[in-house]
Amino acid sequence: MGTEIGKETFDECDYARFADQLERCLSDLGRLLARPGFGAGPVTIGAELELFLVDGAAAPLPLNQAVRARAADPRVTVELNRFNLELNASPVPLAGPGSRPFTALAGELGDLLDRVGAAARAHHGRVALIGVLPTLSPAHLDAGAMTEIARYRALAHGLRRLRRGPLQINISGAEPLELTSEDIALEGANSSFQVHLRVAPEDFTRVYNAVQLATAPTLAVAGNSPTFLGHRLWEETRVALFKQSVEDRDGRGPRRRPPRTALGTGWLRDGALELFTESVRLYEPLLPFVSDAPADSPAADPPRLEELRLHQGTVWRWNRAIYDPAAGGHLRIEMRALPAGPTVTDMLANAAFLVGLTLWLAGQDQRWTYALPFERADHGFYRAAQHGLAAELSWPAWAGDRVRTVSAADLVPELLPAARDGLVAAGVAEAEADRLLGVIGARVATGQTGAAWQRAALAVAERGRSREEALAVMLDRYLACAASGQPVHTWT
Repeated sequence: MGTEIGKETFDECDYARFADQLERCLSDLGRLLARPGFGAGPVTIGAELELFLVDGAAAPLPLNQAVRARAADPRVTVELNRFNLELNASPVPLAGPGSRPFTALAGELGDLLDRVGAAARAHHGRVALIGVLPTLSPAHLDAGAMTEIARYRALAHGLRRLRRGPLQINISGAEPLELTSEDIALEGANSSFQVHLRVAPEDFTRVYNAVQLATAPTLAVAGNSPTFLGHRLWEETRVALFKQSVEDRDGRGPRRRPPRTALGTGWLRDGALELFTESVRLYEPLLPFVSDAPADSPAADPPRLEELRLHQGTVWRWNRAIYDPAAGGHLRIEMRALPAGPTVTDMLANAAFLVGLTLWLAGQDQRWTYALPFERADHGFYRAAQHGLAAELSWPAWAGDRVRTVSAADLVPELLPAARDGLVAAGVAEAEADRLLGVIGARVATGQTGAAWQRAALAVAERGRSREEALAVMLDRYLACAASGQPVHTWT
């Protein structure tokens, strides 16, 4: 049986043929990466911003198709659930005379948010930039919540086929949550701000490992998802919820491979091809669709590698390797751990800290990175999501090979000068780096992340109200503060 996706027809059941195509793609990619000069070009950054649509009562508004149609902009796309949209900002060079790449991204994202906001208001709706929407209920996350697109239906089918049972959601916290569900719609309870960094193949190993190390302290200072379904959970509950909502391992047997959403299996040693190969070897296809279009010929330049790109898009590493045939072909690192919101300024400050720290770390001796066992980096990532600035993180000592344990609240200020050096050395204007990293410094000094503000506002709103009512009041207040454009550490 075929499924129509766009203009192509795919065979849902031809796993053998799809596996053959994946192997061919890996061989083609290996040859491509070995080609002198492949992927050369300026370092660029781009971004994808996921968002929620809500109505006047701060409840989810399931009209993404109608709002997208009214916005009439190809950079606006629908996401998994009918109350989700995604904005795709154009990549901009990181370096240049007086380069202000984050200002350029802010301008484009602001224009897109204005356009989508106007389209939402035409349907009596609003835009919410937040990691997990506080006003969601189980009724918003059933099978009917999913956007009516063939790819999402096939994705849900693929996860159910491999899992062979319902989803089991278990998230610790002040009010632990246990939930059983049959639907991938739970994944649509999350929204993120994903940063893309173009990387030359010869630099990929060094930069990717640096991203992996830099993610935990950045996530600790960026938390913006403290509740889900009325439960107070992690600082960045989205990390736990996303990982569990796309689980494909059969719960009835031993789990011999890592989950489909993970930081990784170890420090990278052999470049980007290692990551693509691991995705093919470790994870069964969710969308085993082979295009009816003619396969790439040996002379295709660059090859499209459609099957490999499709499969890689269903392995949700928190930092993911991307092959893009556009602009002569190149590699990117997609940084997927950061939440949406609270404001564009907050999100770009998070991005500046993550990118700057990554570039600085990438410039150090790799033995400095490898001094930290990967298992401790992985553990720190999840502790940062759970505890935010209170997380105790393992981090290489500034001298020698020693590893120390330090709270994120103490570590992040130590790392801000390194992040500044990384940005400025890459060509970012000093004033731009100082402005955005100043936001991170002030957030740490006040202790007021998006998650901390939501918890405090919820405590106030609950006086004399039910939890459900208080969450709606809190979200209304959140949206009013976000509309000011002022970063979250300034909110009262």
